[in-house]
Amino acid sequence: MFETAKRIKKIDPAARSLLEVILLYPGYHALGFYRIAHQFYKWRLFFIARLICQLGRFFTQIEIHPGAQIGRRLFMDHGSGIVIGETSKIGDDCIIYHGVTLGGTASEGVRHPQLGNNVLVGAHAQLIGPISIGDNVKIGAGAVITADVKADTTAVGFVTKSTQS
Repeated sequence: MFETAKRIKKIDPAARSLLEVILLYPGYHALGFYRIAHQFYKWRLFFIARLICQLGRFFTQIEIHPGAQIGRRLFMDHGSGIVIGETSKIGDDCIIYHGVTLGGTASEGVRHPQLGNNVLVGAHAQLIGPISIGDNVKIGAGAVITADVKADTTAVGFVTKSTQS
Protein backbone atom coordinates (compact mmCIF):
# COMPACT_ATOMS: atom_id res chain seq x y z
CA MET A 1 0.00 0.00 0.00
CA PHE A 2 2.90 2.37 0.64
CA GLU A 3 4.01 2.13 -3.00
CA THR A 4 0.45 3.13 -3.98
CA ALA A 5 0.61 6.22 -1.77
CA LYS A 6 3.99 7.17 -3.24
CA ARG A 7 2.63 6.80 -6.80
CA ILE A 8 -0.42 8.94 -5.99
CA LYS A 9 1.84 11.64 -4.52
CA LYS A 10 4.00 11.53 -7.64
CA ILE A 11 1.22 11.75 -10.27
CA ASP A 12 -1.41 13.90 -8.52
CA PRO A 13 -0.45 17.58 -8.61
CA ALA A 14 -2.99 18.28 -5.84
CA ALA A 15 -1.21 15.94 -3.39
CA ARG A 16 0.99 18.09 -1.17
CA SER A 17 2.53 15.29 0.90
CA LEU A 18 2.60 11.55 1.39
CA LEU A 19 0.88 12.02 4.74
CA GLU A 20 -1.97 13.86 3.01
CA VAL A 21 -2.47 10.94 0.61
CA ILE A 22 -2.44 8.36 3.41
CA LEU A 23 -4.82 10.28 5.69
CA LEU A 24 -7.15 12.10 3.29
CA TYR A 25 -7.56 10.21 0.01
CA PRO A 26 -10.74 8.08 -0.04
CA GLY A 27 -9.51 6.00 -2.99
CA TYR A 28 -6.47 5.01 -0.95
CA HIS A 29 -8.69 4.11 2.02
CA ALA A 30 -11.04 2.06 -0.17
CA LEU A 31 -8.07 0.04 -1.41
CA GLY A 32 -7.11 -0.66 2.19
CA PHE A 33 -10.58 -2.01 2.97
CA TYR A 34 -10.50 -4.00 -0.28
CA ARG A 35 -7.08 -5.58 0.39
CA ILE A 36 -8.24 -6.85 3.80
CA ALA A 37 -11.60 -8.05 2.45
CA HIS A 38 -9.96 -9.73 -0.54
CA GLN A 39 -7.86 -11.86 1.81
CA PHE A 40 -11.00 -13.03 3.63
CA TYR A 41 -12.60 -13.71 0.23
CA LYS A 42 -9.65 -15.92 -0.75
CA TRP A 43 -10.12 -17.79 2.55
CA ARG A 44 -13.76 -18.32 1.45
CA LEU A 45 -15.07 -16.24 4.38
CA PHE A 46 -17.46 -14.43 2.05
CA PHE A 47 -19.73 -12.81 4.64
CA ILE A 48 -16.83 -11.22 6.51
CA ALA A 49 -15.28 -10.10 3.21
CA ARG A 50 -18.51 -8.42 2.09
CA LEU A 51 -18.99 -6.84 5.52
CA ILE A 52 -15.54 -5.24 5.34
CA CYS A 53 -16.22 -3.96 1.83
CA GLN A 54 -19.57 -2.51 2.91
CA LEU A 55 -17.81 -0.66 5.73
CA GLY A 56 -15.36 0.67 3.16
CA ARG A 57 -18.25 1.74 0.94
CA PHE A 58 -19.91 3.53 3.88
CA PHE A 59 -16.77 5.54 4.63
CA THR A 60 -15.53 6.20 1.06
CA GLN A 61 -18.54 5.97 -1.32
CA ILE A 62 -16.46 3.52 -3.36
CA GLU A 63 -17.77 -0.02 -3.84
CA ILE A 64 -15.22 -2.72 -4.60
CA HIS A 65 -16.39 -6.31 -4.48
CA PRO A 66 -13.91 -8.42 -2.47
CA GLY A 67 -13.69 -10.92 -5.33
CA ALA A 68 -12.30 -8.37 -7.78
CA GLN A 69 -8.63 -8.66 -8.71
CA ILE A 70 -6.74 -5.39 -8.45
CA GLY A 71 -3.11 -4.96 -9.44
CA ARG A 72 -0.52 -2.67 -7.95
CA ARG A 73 -0.66 1.11 -7.56
CA LEU A 74 -4.31 1.74 -8.56
CA PHE A 75 -5.24 5.43 -8.20
CA MET A 76 -8.95 6.20 -7.79
CA ASP A 77 -8.99 9.98 -8.12
CA HIS A 78 -11.88 11.71 -6.35
CA GLY A 79 -13.32 8.21 -5.95
CA SER A 80 -16.96 8.85 -5.10
CA GLY A 81 -19.38 6.60 -6.97
CA ILE A 82 -16.87 4.07 -8.31
CA VAL A 83 -18.26 0.53 -8.57
CA ILE A 84 -15.97 -2.44 -9.28
CA GLY A 85 -17.76 -5.77 -9.76
CA GLU A 86 -16.83 -9.23 -8.48
CA THR A 87 -15.09 -10.65 -11.55
CA SER A 88 -13.41 -7.40 -12.58
CA LYS A 89 -9.68 -7.49 -13.09
CA ILE A 90 -7.56 -4.33 -13.00
CA GLY A 91 -3.90 -4.34 -14.01
CA ASP A 92 -1.03 -2.34 -12.55
CA ASP A 93 -0.74 1.47 -12.58
CA CYS A 94 -4.34 2.21 -13.61
CA ILE A 95 -6.22 5.43 -12.89
CA ILE A 96 -9.98 5.45 -12.38
CA TYR A 97 -11.92 8.68 -11.89
CA HIS A 98 -15.16 9.23 -9.99
CA GLY A 99 -18.46 7.72 -11.07
CA VAL A 100 -16.92 4.83 -13.05
CA THR A 101 -18.70 1.48 -13.16
CA LEU A 102 -17.03 -1.81 -14.03
CA GLY A 103 -20.31 -3.69 -14.28
CA GLY A 104 -21.41 -7.17 -15.22
CA THR A 105 -24.02 -8.51 -17.62
CA ALA A 106 -23.92 -12.28 -17.25
CA SER A 107 -24.85 -14.47 -14.29
CA GLU A 108 -21.95 -16.94 -14.44
CA GLY A 109 -18.23 -16.96 -15.23
CA VAL A 110 -16.33 -13.76 -15.96
CA ARG A 111 -19.03 -11.09 -15.98
CA HIS A 112 -17.06 -7.86 -15.62
CA PRO A 113 -14.38 -5.91 -17.53
CA GLN A 114 -10.73 -6.96 -17.54
CA LEU A 115 -8.39 -3.93 -17.62
CA GLY A 116 -4.78 -4.18 -18.70
CA ASN A 117 -1.89 -2.20 -17.26
CA ASN A 118 -1.68 1.60 -17.33
CA VAL A 119 -5.35 2.11 -18.23
CA LEU A 120 -7.00 5.48 -17.56
CA VAL A 121 -10.79 5.51 -17.18
CA GLY A 122 -12.38 8.97 -17.26
CA ALA A 123 -15.12 10.22 -14.95
CA HIS A 124 -18.52 8.55 -15.22
CA ALA A 125 -17.42 6.04 -17.86
CA GLN A 126 -19.40 2.81 -17.87
CA LEU A 127 -17.56 -0.39 -18.82
CA ILE A 128 -20.09 -3.18 -18.97
CA GLY A 129 -19.78 -6.92 -19.46
CA PRO A 130 -16.95 -9.44 -19.93
CA ILE A 131 -14.83 -7.16 -22.10
CA SER A 132 -11.08 -6.78 -22.40
CA ILE A 133 -9.39 -3.38 -22.23
CA GLY A 134 -5.78 -3.51 -23.47
CA ASP A 135 -2.67 -1.97 -21.95
CA ASN A 136 -2.17 1.82 -22.19
CA VAL A 137 -5.80 2.52 -23.11
CA LYS A 138 -7.45 5.84 -22.32
CA ILE A 139 -11.23 5.85 -21.95
CA GLY A 140 -12.92 9.23 -22.15
CA ALA A 141 -15.23 10.71 -19.56
CA GLY A 142 -18.82 9.54 -19.94
CA ALA A 143 -17.94 6.77 -22.40
CA VAL A 144 -20.06 3.63 -22.55
CA ILE A 145 -17.92 0.62 -23.44
CA THR A 146 -19.49 -2.79 -24.16
CA ALA A 147 -16.85 -4.20 -26.51
CA ASP A 148 -13.13 -4.95 -26.32
CA VAL A 149 -10.69 -2.06 -26.74
CA LYS A 150 -7.26 -2.78 -28.22
CA ALA A 151 -4.04 -1.74 -26.49
CA ASP A 152 -2.58 1.74 -27.03
CA THR A 153 -5.86 3.34 -28.15
CA THR A 154 -8.31 5.95 -26.90
CA ALA A 155 -12.03 5.16 -26.63
CA VAL A 156 -14.69 7.86 -26.38
CA GLY A 157 -18.48 7.94 -26.73
CA PHE A 158 -20.21 4.61 -27.26
CA VAL A 159 -18.02 1.63 -28.10
CA THR A 160 -20.07 -1.45 -28.90
CA LYS A 161 -19.55 -4.37 -31.22
CA SER A 162 -21.76 -2.68 -33.82
CA THR A 163 -19.72 0.56 -33.76
CA GLN A 164 -16.47 -1.35 -34.45
CA SER A 165 -17.70 -2.89 -37.72
